[in-house]
Amino acid sequence: MRTRPRSGLVLLLCCLAQFMVVLDVAIVNVALPTIQRDLHITQGSVQWIVTAYGLMLGGFLLLGGRIADLWGRRRTLITGLAVFTTASVLAGFAGSTGVLVAARAVQGLGAAMVPPAALAILAVTFAEGAQRNRALGVYGATTGISASIGVLASGLLTAGPGWRWIFFINAPVGVGLIALGVLLLPHQAPGRAVRQRFDLGGALTATGGLLLLVYAVSRSSTHGWRSTGTLGLLAASAVAFVVFVVIETRSSAPLVPAAAVRNRSLVAANLAAFLLFGAIFASIFLGSLLMQQALGYSPTRTGLAWLATTVTSFVTAATSGAKLVGIVGPRRLITAGFGVLAVAAYLLTRVPAHPHYASSLMPMLILTGFAGGLAAPAVQISALTGVHHDMAGLAGGLVETMREVGGGISVAVAATVLASRGLDAHAFHRAYWVVFAAAGLGLLVTLVAFPRRGRGGDLSIASGKRRGGEPIPQPTGPTHR
Repeated sequence: MRTRPRSGLVLLLCCLAQFMVVLDVAIVNVALPTIQRDLHITQGSVQWIVTAYGLMLGGFLLLGGRIADLWGRRRTLITGLAVFTTASVLAGFAGSTGVLVAARAVQGLGAAMVPPAALAILAVTFAEGAQRNRALGVYGATTGISASIGVLASGLLTAGPGWRWIFFINAPVGVGLIALGVLLLPHQAPGRAVRQRFDLGGALTATGGLLLLVYAVSRSSTHGWRSTGTLGLLAASAVAFVVFVVIETRSSAPLVPAAAVRNRSLVAANLAAFLLFGAIFASIFLGSLLMQQALGYSPTRTGLAWLATTVTSFVTAATSGAKLVGIVGPRRLITAGFGVLAVAAYLLTRVPAHPHYASSLMPMLILTGFAGGLAAPAVQISALTGVHHDMAGLAGGLVETMREVGGGISVAVAATVLASRGLDAHAFHRAYWVVFAAAGLGLLVTLVAFPRRGRGGDLSIASGKRRGGEPIPQPTGPTHR
């Protein structure tokens, strides 16, 4: 597909939309004590300001991706931005715990429609190869800087105009992005599957299973993995996923078509995303605590310290990461990323009890950023390689779901290890082995699961042919160009 002159604006739209969604995961953290004091929120309820957003975002990403394929990428992106922006304004005006938590949940629901639709739009706007690689490199780099900027923005806004502006700031940005989407993105006819039948049973069981899993992981940090409630939620999640698999095998229009499961590159990319972002998110979690506990940094100064990772990741992903995919292939690039990440994690298991930032922490933070900048774009490129346009939203939703769930689980495990040993240097040493294990397992999975060539599996979704040469029926309506 040819790249039009407006493709740069489309890339800007998708990057800013993703930036705003990821930003809101981190932006409330610094402001939590102030919000708790102003709204008289109990200690047991304050975590829901963060959890409600993450729960809905992680639980509905897969469904958001399939909606983008069936109802249209343009419509899904604009609707998601509209819901997110409206809920942000409601959160800013919230005068009670219930209203704020409900608004955050609706924010998460709207946010779940944005990343899959944005990735699908990039997939159909930029031709597979160098053009798409460059676009996804910039997109991945933008995602990488969102969390650090969220911490900084939260501190500045809370200390300045007040905590309500961490939500109000989304209003002008959201309205601007909606207007840009209306002007730039052409109308798209609904996918052919929506004219047949929507897999309601698959949607309910998949979303329910993800919601239960994300909630169980969130709950484990305060109640422990062995508590009856956590184990019950994990069991219920497993049952929901088993029912989902049964429904999918019998459905004539499944939520996750068999073609997606047979695309080896897509499956491998999802496994890599789960472990890569799990290792990176756990590293950020532990590093932030280490800086504040051992070095006495304020939250804002901690965010500034993480710029070593953020800047390195952004520069690597936007320049070298995406370009190297076309030269050495995603398998080797993701392998290198996991290898560098494992080295950084191992060095952090040996960090001194009272580390000096410049000599003891910054080199490992730079290595972490370099690893993410190499591997993250390659993971996203692999997830969209060989994927037909009718399934681009699903592919984006799957890889984003794995990112959120992998990050949540690894952070919960690292937090459990840390809490069981106290908060001294030895506790951090043990907790960093969680990061090392995730990176090491990711290295092994990448070597085994990824095809040695660009695409693999019995069916290339974009090839237009099944095994044996039978054509795949193509949509008759207009597509996003």
